[in-house]
Amino acid sequence: MSPGVADRLPRLLSLVPYLLARPGVLVAEAAADFGITEKQLRRDLELLWMCGLPGYGPGDLVDLSFAGDTVTVTEDAGMRRPLRLTTAEATALLVALRTLGEVPGMVDTASVHRATAKIERAVGDAGLAGVAVDLTREEEATTAAVRAALENGRALRIRYYTAGRDAVSRRTVDPMRLLLVEGRGYLEAWCRRAEGVRLFRLDRVEAVEQLDEPAAPPPEAEPTDVSAGLFRPTAEHRTAVLALEPQARWIAEYYPVDEVVELADGRARVALRYADPGWLVRLVLGLGGGARVLEPPELAAAVAQRAREALAASAADEEG
Repeated sequence: MSPGVADRLPRLLSLVPYLLARPGVLVAEAAADFGITEKQLRRDLELLWMCGLPGYGPGDLVDLSFAGDTVTVTEDAGMRRPLRLTTAEATALLVALRTLGEVPGMVDTASVHRATAKIERAVGDAGLAGVAVDLTREEEATTAAVRAALENGRALRIRYYTAGRDAVSRRTVDPMRLLLVEGRGYLEAWCRRAEGVRLFRLDRVEAVEQLDEPAAPPPEAEPTDVSAGLFRPTAEHRTAVLALEPQARWIAEYYPVDEVVELADGRARVALRYADPGWLVRLVLGLGGGARVLEPPELAAAVAQRAREALAASAADEEG
């Protein structure tokens, strides 16, 4: 990396968040904060106008507004949105961040180190299909507890929600590894109750406790091949087409879907996989009008019938 690039790259990376935090800042003040001349700062701003997201049309590029001697970011090219990366992108970003962390002249080196640590925690040991790095606080805590158990070689007791059966179970497991597949974090472990290797989605682990006893997966506990994804359809799995209102869009994130079609006004049509029709009927009814079954017709009829029965029971209770 040439000295000129080494000086300019960290400054360019710092400029957009700096300007977002200080709308209308004086050019002279910004130049002083970065330790450069106003002329150099204006050259940097001109270069920022050429940066943005693939597509490079209106709304894709960083846009700036000048008023006299002040400058404001009017389009940040998505820099305010939560970061979601593929594994290849996350790996490339980690390499770049580690390099930048050693480059003198960064305006906020601590931020670079924090970002590096967050991505490292999210990426884990996967190197697989998709990586989501915007974890909830609960999932971060679960991930940290699982990672600690792996490092200490300890077994875990977990309380786990199984979406397909709409049931919560308590299990003792021997952790094997952390995975990130299709944008979700998983604990792969030997489940003592099932006597087999299982994948537990971290955002569905409701409680986790590290035990004093060592983790001891048996010799037959082989890692799961997730190179082609997690879901393996079987004869018992069927597909329902649902129309989701905006308040029920989370269904497409939480349950296995084959397809998501965007509709008007924030609605969506999804193809949802399921094994138990009764579970899906309960799910749709529980959404309180947030979802409607489009296919298959027999499932739509079952939802309608269950809704009529519930209304009739409610009316009978009121009369009684």
